[in-house]
Amino acid sequence: MRRFDPREHARNVLGEPLASCSEQPMTGFFRDGCCHTTPEDMGVHTVCSVMTADFLAYSQSRGNDLSTPMPEFGFPGLQPGDRWCLCAPRWREALDAGMAPRVVLAATHEGSLAFASLAEYKAHAVDLS
Repeated sequence: MRRFDPREHARNVLGEPLASCSEQPMTGFFRDGCCHTTPEDMGVHTVCSVMTADFLAYSQSRGNDLSTPMPEFGFPGLQPGDRWCLCAPRWREALDAGMAPRVVLAATHEGSLAFASLAEYKAHAVDLS
């Protein structure tokens, strides 16, 4: 019997199947390119965000340097324009500070709705037509 894998049934904030966020650089709690989550993901890495210079500076000022490469952990360091599965609480904090990066709704896990409303994510969306 096959075991249930919640990643196979993950939904985005729009209620659709969760799309990939980024494979260059490889992102996600599971480093599989998607913003899946499980109870082991204490940081809730669920918001597919497009990095900006302002957000990277803000994150570094808050103690989370996302731009410096850490080859020992296979982390290339992020550049403006990179997509990354950002921790939902950090995205909320950045939103409150007026520094929230843009969001890819199709690749943002529905669990992110515990930290911000769909309207707030939509206001920062890059994938709404």
